Amino acid sequence: MELEEFLNRMRTGEPVRAGSEMFAFMHKAAQEAMRLTAQLNSGYHTSQEIRQIFSQIIGKPVDEAFGMFPPFYTDCGKNITIGKRVFINMGCKFQDQGGITIGDDTLIGHNVVLATLNHDFDPAKRADIMPKPIRIGTQVWIGSNATVLPGVSIGDGAIIAAGAVVTKNVPANAIAGGVPAKIIRNCLEEQNTEPKHRGVFPPR
Repeated sequence: MELEEFLNRMRTGEPVRAGSEMFAFMHKAAQEAMRLTAQLNSGYHTSQEIRQIFSQIIGKPVDEAFGMFPPFYTDCGKNITIGKRVFINMGCKFQDQGGITIGDDTLIGHNVVLATLNHDFDPAKRADIMPKPIRIGTQVWIGSNATVLPGVSIGDGAIIAAGAVVTKNVPANAIAGGVPAKIIRNCLEEQNTEPKHRGVFPPR
């Protein structure tokens, strides 16, 4: 199996059965990802060197304005797509087999987990894997220690509060927080809110 065939099949969202050819390829890809992330996370690297190694991890060039503070972890890497001027802070973990897309100008805080895989609910099939993509829009800010689960889309300009567990889609410009994450308020309305109304939506 070639990488492109693997990625195309993962994009269908069909289950990956334990012991299958797909499952074996996934394991092989993980070994390559671990080798490259070990290189990234060992010693000091300049910003240019980080971009070079990260480009190898994801299998495509990244923007010259891309920034990252290692360590960074992934068990695949080849299904990550990064926009321009993205910054990823220390300790992030991307489980990207199902596909992770990150839009321009997005900021990702310390220890963020993006997970695109679930296991089958049936105990007899528990080792089977169910991929679903994560899509993150432009100018999104994801706070430290947040977790985004499979199939979630986060709209442009949204903020994910530190420690949130995001299980459902987040609209553009929304602020979401909590476990599970809920919409707290709107970023743009918050900017236009007088101090006496701070913390709640302004009266209409």
